[in-house]
Amino acid sequence: MFEKLEIVRMAQAMAAHAGARQAEISRNIANADTPGYRAQDLKPFGSVYEDGPDGMRATRAGHLGQAAQDGFETAERVVSGTATPNGNSVSLEAEMVKAVEVRQQHEMALAIYRNTSSILRSSLGRGR
Repeated sequence: MFEKLEIVRMAQAMAAHAGARQAEISRNIANADTPGYRAQDLKPFGSVYEDGPDGMRATRAGHLGQAAQDGFETAERVVSGTATPNGNSVSLEAEMVKAVEVRQQHEMALAIYRNTSSILRSSLGRGR
């Protein structure tokens, strides 16, 4: 019943996108010393969500994508400055900033879901 509410679907999609983006950031950090590795990132959530079912396909009922290869398109991130002499374009500082942004996005998705649940409970007369 609650999965049909657009705001709940959006919160689920936002949380899934944050998880997939965190996986990309982790992969970038893990390959920070790999020669020739290029930093990867996902499209912003807004553009992915607006693309609709084509941008975020369901892997099974109730899910809107769970990993980068299952519903989110990765792309090489354009990094300002130069790559290291071995061709690696990962900046640990930039990855840490991205990780904080992703954490905030995930917390926002949880807050949306929590507040929606609270409103629904209140409308049913159950309070908190």
